[in-house]
Amino acid sequence: MMMIINKKQFFPTSVWKNLAFLILILQFTACAKKDPLQTASFKTNSGWGYSIAYKGKILIKQSIIPVINETKSFATEEDALKVAVLVKEKLKQKISPTVTEKDLILLKIKF
Repeated sequence: MMMIINKKQFFPTSVWKNLAFLILILQFTACAKKDPLQTASFKTNSGWGYSIAYKGKILIKQSIIPVINETKSFATEEDALKVAVLVKEKLKQKISPTVTEKDLILLKIKF
């Protein structure tokens, strides 16, 4: 004699599929939010510089290391982008985007 046991699932399979689809859509839309401030690096004759754009329009284009006595570009692309991120954060906080020598030292920028 064979017994058939009919188990009811807590959530039917279709609910799980819909829930997974909804989570996927929410993740996609969360990732799609675009920051209006964008940073970019660019090559100069003697090194690297950075730019910051707001909604595609360039606000700041910095081809030399600010604050130092020499007219010199950043040694590496990484250095230029570190300063760009700092300036971007200052702009987001609505404070002066001025970079100080202390900022450069804290970011370990080679100059």
